[in-house]
Amino acid sequence: MNNRIFAIIIEDEEPARNLLKAYLQSHDEIELVAECENGFDGIKAIAEYRPDLIFLDIQMPKLTGFEMLELLDEYPEIIFTTAYDEFALRAFELNAVDYLMKPFSKARFDNALEKVFTRLKNKSQQNTTVEKLKEQVQETSGPQERFFVKTGSRIDVIPVEDIIHVEAQDDYVELHTAKGRFLKKETMNRLELQLPPKKFIRVHRSHIIRVDQMEKLEKYGKESYMVVLKNGAKVLVSKSRIKNLKEQLGI
Repeated sequence: MNNRIFAIIIEDEEPARNLLKAYLQSHDEIELVAECENGFDGIKAIAEYRPDLIFLDIQMPKLTGFEMLELLDEYPEIIFTTAYDEFALRAFELNAVDYLMKPFSKARFDNALEKVFTRLKNKSQQNTTVEKLKEQVQETSGPQERFFVKTGSRIDVIPVEDIIHVEAQDDYVELHTAKGRFLKKETMNRLELQLPPKKFIRVHRSHIIRVDQMEKLEKYGKESYMVVLKNGAKVLVSKSRIKNLKEQLGI
């Protein structure tokens, strides 16, 4: 572990940021390189400073702490901060270094930092945790109302209501909307878990469609079917999934 630990605070409430800074004053080994009021600024600061540690508020407007994590290419060590038990539980499930329930004491804060120091001493464990955290952020999120897609420095917000269908593209998924197509680094299996099951159905290993965007179901060959969507797109239905599709459509 390096002598200096670079840290960033990402917290929308000024009193909470001030408390964290006050508690950090007794830790000379930690250098606070940035503080951010929202998740978008937090993403930029992490890319610029590449910190060892972030203090991340979970419940923030515009972009929550969990949503922010999905946009990161690599993770520093994370201590979540939250005022809600339900978020603390999920933070614990995500295997972050620790979580701090607001309001938290100096002793509780110091205890969380001790865990950080231990984690940073073993980089191999840290790398394993990064991969595990990335997967768990997506797998434990459940049905979403929106997705965030990062393209370079641009972040697009895609409401689930705008998605017409989803197509697998190697290590990415392509979200088809009326406004265009957006590539998101994600697997079809994990994305399927994040879509409302009553509104979307997987019709092929490589395709998920929005049920109310179906125009018709056509025969394709002797035993295959093709879904025609309202925008004119045609999506092949696999033999193993046609029964489930017909059942959902009531035919």
